[in-house]
Amino acid sequence: MTSAKKSGADSKQAIVIGAGIVGICSALALQEKGFHVSVIDRDGPAEGASYGNSGVISPWSCVPQSLPGLWKSVPKMLLDRSGPLAIRWSYLPRLTPWLVKFISAGAHRRLPATADAMLAVNRPCVEIYNRLLARTGDEGLVRDCLYLHVYRTPGGANRDDLPWRLSRERGVPIEILTGGEVQEVEPELSPQIKSAVVFKQSCRSVNPGRLGKVLAARAEAQGARFLRETVEKIVPGSGGVTRVDTGQGSHSANTVILAAGAWSARLLAPLGVCVPLEAERGYHLMFKQPGLSLAHSIMDMERHCVTSSMETGLRIGGTAEFAGLDAAPDYRRARVFKTHAKALLPNLNTQSSEQWMGARPSTPDSVPFIGAVPGHPRIFCAFGHGHLGLTGAPMTGRMVAALAAGEPLNMDMTPYALDRFNG
Repeated sequence: MTSAKKSGADSKQAIVIGAGIVGICSALALQEKGFHVSVIDRDGPAEGASYGNSGVISPWSCVPQSLPGLWKSVPKMLLDRSGPLAIRWSYLPRLTPWLVKFISAGAHRRLPATADAMLAVNRPCVEIYNRLLARTGDEGLVRDCLYLHVYRTPGGANRDDLPWRLSRERGVPIEILTGGEVQEVEPELSPQIKSAVVFKQSCRSVNPGRLGKVLAARAEAQGARFLRETVEKIVPGSGGVTRVDTGQGSHSANTVILAAGAWSARLLAPLGVCVPLEAERGYHLMFKQPGLSLAHSIMDMERHCVTSSMETGLRIGGTAEFAGLDAAPDYRRARVFKTHAKALLPNLNTQSSEQWMGARPSTPDSVPFIGAVPGHPRIFCAFGHGHLGLTGAPMTGRMVAALAAGEPLNMDMTPYALDRFNG
């Protein structure tokens, strides 16, 4: 057996399971609290969903995926082969309990508390990223921008619609654009785009995968170890020491942070902990020679996909496919983005592209699981961010590091509890 350092009994030893952006930010935050950190993942830093996301860093995100009446549009979306939602029918029996909780989470009475919990995690992201990137030479990986939610009808952007009301009630700086105002902000957009809701004071990463690697390199320079191993089991032991078994051996520490994204529920199950977590599979298409550049991130509200310029080209991604963790990718879900992107950006060169699929860890209410595992006070969870992992990672890291250090948090942790769906 090996240990996170020489002595697994050292209370300042921590193992982070998962080297995605949440795990990396957790490692950095733990180091600030004086912990010696080992990060374990079967892949290198930021190789999964942290690599393939749309690059949006949205400090104002407070609108959950589940909203009242959403279920009414599901049949139409499922019948549209190029639409934003797909369910593999063989997986439906396993998905149904999660779907029931998802629909229930969208009840009107639950939305204010959900929106507040989301905003508390997402709001500090830009400030923390800027601090973490300071003096790395890669500060330009995170850039200020607007986040445009665009529509093809003049009345599509209606400030009185529920999502925008939730945002405005929480002080989110939004603006409605109509007519040619949208193209004045982003000239490459099709003239078919007639209105937009604009989120001000937003950011984007021009290379989310490299952002994760830069931050991992900073953690490593500060003493963190990144181990390429496949975690098989978490074994709580005596004296507060937890053992993490991998395909290559075992490691022990007094503090374990579970940040394994969509795989986290599998590692919790042997501990008798069941959480409603689904692998919401997303796809992207990267145009390597787009022939144009966008200054802002664009959400096509009718096709439910996000487009953003990056260091390596122009990326368009989205969709929600429910098929479990182990099913093979259906890259037809990525190829439809070629048509969507061309309709949004008529001057786009679509000749050279790369396709990708990754699994988002999604909870029914869009609020991540953050906090101690019931019955295991030194095992902490940091997963379930869904579409908002890149945004929520910095504050999540701070939260679990404070909990691990036994420091008070000036916030209510009840909305993030692992057992909030019980009963």
